[in-house]
Amino acid sequence: MVRLRLRRMGAKKAPFYRVVAADATSPRDGRFIEVLGHYNPTKNPQIIELKEDRIKYWLDVGAQPSDTVLSLFRQKGLLSKTQDEDAQPADAEPDAPSEE
Repeated sequence: MVRLRLRRMGAKKAPFYRVVAADATSPRDGRFIEVLGHYNPTKNPQIIELKEDRIKYWLDVGAQPSDTVLSLFRQKGLLSKTQDEDAQPADAEPDAPSEE
């Protein structure tokens, strides 16, 4: 499965991240398929630059964004309400009341 996630770059105590499409089994800073943008949390205001067309492509073919990347997509307004619900993990189903 392909995941959209952050890859840490930059110096010690000065993080800089690339948003990448990578295989889910690859290590965080290991092999990746494509660079989709970058994120710099140390600047004020934070810098978020994303390739919207490529992100849409990867989401359409079934790539799953990590929680942090999903948050970045929301900040940039890339996800519509229906895409946002689809991107949520299926594990978070509401608990049904038990009858005893």
